[in-house]
Amino acid sequence: MSITTEAELAGMKKISEAVAFTLKEMRKFARPGISTKELDDYGGQILNDLGAKSAPYLTYGFPGWTCISVDNEFCHGIPSEKRILQEGDLINIDVSAELDGFWSDNGGSFVIGSDVNEHQKLVDASKDILHKAIHNIKGGVRISDIGFLIETEAKKRGYKVIKNLTGHGVGRSLHEAPHEIANYRDRFNQTRFKKNSVVAIETFISTASTYAETLKDGWTMVGNKGGFMAQHEHTIVVTEGKPIILTEMNEIWN
Repeated sequence: MSITTEAELAGMKKISEAVAFTLKEMRKFARPGISTKELDDYGGQILNDLGAKSAPYLTYGFPGWTCISVDNEFCHGIPSEKRILQEGDLINIDVSAELDGFWSDNGGSFVIGSDVNEHQKLVDASKDILHKAIHNIKGGVRISDIGFLIETEAKKRGYKVIKNLTGHGVGRSLHEAPHEIANYRDRFNQTRFKKNSVVAIETFISTASTYAETLKDGWTMVGNKGGFMAQHEHTIVVTEGKPIILTEMNEIWN
């Protein structure tokens, strides 16, 4: 969507703070010994208390309030009573929701407990690259140039990017134009970021794979060459200068 009134900006801020707060609280609640279903129910209750509705459930009938992916799962992981979190797990939580007709999206990968499996370096790379990408976005910048920046920064650190997972426009629905904000230079994409537009910027930084494939459950995605992936995501408003980071409250950069 494009922000045209103060009321629209206020609406986007309200829903963005709801998803950001939910993600922050879920990260605090996550610990070894609990199931991903327990973690999801905790997040779902927070959204409900804030008057927000789960976007994946509302839009796609997703079997959970949030997407929780663990270890070799890259994204869209289904919360399960059988999946018990372990010390050192790499986990990704993606929280998106709707409130009063406005939609917002955010997510982040982190390590459960102590970093016994040495995933923190990958997590830090994803966070740092997202920060750099977002702070290079303003009206008129080519979307493909931001993709090139993300891929270049990943390669510098010895990582790859997932080419079939992208950021996207958001605001009046979960996915809007621009539909593909890729993590690499897509030379066929000539579109530019527009001032006052709302977009969800996501990194998909991987150790081995370059494409994500869907498992038989119809939701969970894993890498075509295995390995691990870290994702971080903020919803922002594009301006002529520094973007407005609507989901900054999630503290994924802290």
